Parts: sequence; structure tokens; C-alpha cells
Amino acid sequence: MAFSPQACLFDLDGVIVDTAKYHFIGWQRLAEELGVPFTVEDNEQLKGVSRVGSLEYILSKGGLDLDNDTKVRLMDRKNAWYLDLVSAMGPDELFPGVVEFIDSLRASGIHVALGSSSRNAPLILNRCGIADRFETVIDGNSITFSKPDPEVFLKGAEAFGAEPGRCVVFEDAVSGVEAALNGGFRIIGVGDAEALAQAEFVIGGFEHFSLQDMVERLS
Repeated sequence: MAFSPQACLFDLDGVIVDTAKYHFIGWQRLAEELGVPFTVEDNEQLKGVSRVGSLEYILSKGGLDLDNDTKVRLMDRKNAWYLDLVSAMGPDELFPGVVEFIDSLRASGIHVALGSSSRNAPLILNRCGIADRFETVIDGNSITFSKPDPEVFLKGAEAFGAEPGRCVVFEDAVSGVEAALNGGFRIIGVGDAEALAQAEFVIGGFEHFSLQDMVERLS
């Protein structure tokens, strides 16, 4: 029997747009101020990791032990730099084919939600001109736990009264794939096939991927 999806839930960074490059600039700048080396490889380790977890990674790498008030100030500083960068984003930064794919889902009666741990997701969606594509947005402002906890995706499914097993999650991070699996969702990886081996299958992007492709490969 062909798979019949009720909803598709999209992560933001690495799936719809590339904001990792802006996170990298912010975290690297903060790390340098703290005297901690921070490389592209370090940034890869932070994919899908919360703001607190990312700071703790840097502090641990530098052997630093700071009080909570200082940690909050550092996170706020990094976030201010990040906001300056993403505030200049535009539709040209959307990955090829992703808007067309989302539109095909909506046209077929499949619900579409964003499931991201980023607190800045609404800003980014608005800057890129696609906020109206999503029927609901579950982000860092409305969740308690970070991936691999499945809360962000479970809330998305609940918004539509959908069963997790009939919802498809698109994720580029290992922690996001684990979150989808933990919640009983169908999962398609976007990006590195080796890193995302736990996904049911992995696509390089949406430019040559269709709703029919999705249904056939998940059936």
C-alpha cells in the first residue's frame, strides 16, 4: 500500500536555508574572545545543538568554567551578532527547489510545519519571504527540550491531529534524525548520506525531488 502522508515537518537550518555559516561566524568570534580555537569542524559538531549546548562545547574545549550569569551574557552577545547577519538575509538564500516542493505538498492537501530549535526561526522565515508557507511554526520559543528529544516534532504533529507515523520529517542533523526516530516519525535526511545513515534515505536537496518520489520511496 502506498504511503499516505498527513504532514511534513521541516527543520530550518541546512534544510530550507543555510544559517550555519552565520552561527559559525558568531560562535567563532565568541570563542576567539575567550581564547578558544574554533574551526569549521567544531561548527559541524554543533549542528542541531541548543544555544546552551553550543556554549558548553566551547567552554569545555577551552577548559573554562564560568558562572551562569556570564554564560547568559555570552549567549546574548553571540545571538546579537547572529541577528545582525540574518537580518540581512533574503529569498535568494533559500535552497533551490524547497519552496516548489513545499507548494506541491500544500496543493496536495498535506500539512506543512516548521520544527526548529532556533528562537530566530520566525525572523528568518519572514526575511526569506516564506512565513506564509507554513501552517504552524514550532521553534525554540515554544519548546522545552532540544533534539534529540522529539518534542518539537510531536508538537507539529499535534497541531494537525496527525499520527507521527504518517508525518515525514526533513532533517540535516544527526540529533534531528534521532529526534524523529524517537518520536516514531518517518525521516528523510538532507545532506550527508554517511552522517545521516539512520534516516530512511537521504537526499542532496529538493531541486530534483518530488512528492511522488517521497511517497514511492517511503511506501
